[in-house]
Amino acid sequence: MQGKVRLFASLREAAGRSELSWELEEGATVAMLRSDLLERLPGAKEEIRRAWIAVNQQYASPDSRLEDGDEVALFPPVSGG
Repeated sequence: MQGKVRLFASLREAAGRSELSWELEEGATVAMLRSDLLERLPGAKEEIRRAWIAVNQQYASPDSRLEDGDEVALFPPVSGG
């Protein structure tokens, strides 16, 4: 299975890009994709660990299954004053 990952805000800055592709085995979950990204983007580990993840514009839990062609977005936590 393959898809696209979009990175936003500090995640984009830490990774040095705003988009990349993913390729995982059939039946992969959001947690498996997060693990893959932690290995592929060592400069963004902390941001990836804390990120909210959406699949096809819907927030997803770690055990959510991915499908071929899914667009996954990672959003870092935001704080303000």
